[in-house]
Amino acid sequence: MIKVVLLGSGNVAYHLALALKSADHVDLIQRYSRNGNNNSSFDTSLPCTNQLKDLEKADLYIIAINDDSISSFSKKLQSLDGLVVHTSGSIGMKELDENLRRGVFYPVQSFTIHKKIDFKKVPLIIEADSKEDLQMLQTLASAMSDQVFELNSSEREKLHISAVFANNFSNYMFACADALCKEFKLPFDVLKPIILETAKKIQNIDPFEAQTGPARRNDQATIEKHLALLQEEKKEIYQLLSKAITKSYQLKESDNGKKL
Repeated sequence: MIKVVLLGSGNVAYHLALALKSADHVDLIQRYSRNGNNNSSFDTSLPCTNQLKDLEKADLYIIAINDDSISSFSKKLQSLDGLVVHTSGSIGMKELDENLRRGVFYPVQSFTIHKKIDFKKVPLIIEADSKEDLQMLQTLASAMSDQVFELNSSEREKLHISAVFANNFSNYMFACADALCKEFKLPFDVLKPIILETAKKIQNIDPFEAQTGPARRNDQATIEKHLALLQEEKKEIYQLLSKAITKSYQLKESDNGKKL
C-alpha cells in the first residue's frame, strides 16, 4: 500500500484526490490546504491540515500548486523522509529542494473542478532521481492510469510546449470563434459539431494530413474576403496562421516534387 499526502487545493489537486481515492493499493491519508479545511469540492472525510509540521508520515507527497510557488514551497518540506513530487509540465525536477527525494508526477490533461474525467485515460508522466523512487511512481501511476510514460525534465518541458499548442492555443481559437459569432449575431452552437469532428479525426489521421480550409488550398480570394471582415487582433491572427499553414503545405509539396 502506497501512503500518499496531497498538497494543494486547486483543479489538479481535486482530480488527483478522486483518482487516488479510487486507485488500488493506494491510501490517500491527508491533504494540505493553506486554509486548513476540506471545502465542499473535496471529500470532507479526508483529514486536512494547514500546518506543514503536522503532515503525516507517508511514502509520497504530491505538490499540486501553481508553478511559480513550487520551488519556494519545496524548501519548507526538507524534514520529510518520503518522496516529494510536483505535478507541473514546465518545471524541472531539480527545481525541488535538493535535500528532498525528488520526482515528478505530471498528468497531461486540462482539469476543471466538477468536470468529470476518466483518469484511466489520462497520460501520466513520471520522473525520479533514483530507480527505487521511479518504480514507486510507476506502480502508483499504473494503478491510476492506463497510459504511463517516463520522461526526463527536458523531454517533459518540450511535451508541455506541444500541449500548449494542442490545448491552450486551440481553446483560444474556440474563444475567438465564439466572439466572432457574437459579433456577427450567429449561434456558436453551429460550430460545435465541426470542432468535435476535427478532434475525432486526429485520433486516426495525422493532423497535417487532416488539415482543410482556404489556407491549406492557398485560396487567396477567400482569405482576402475573410480578412475584410476582421479587425485588429483577430485579423492579425488570421493572417499569421494562414501564412504559416500555406507555407507548410507549399514546402511539403516542394519536398515531394524533389523526391520525384
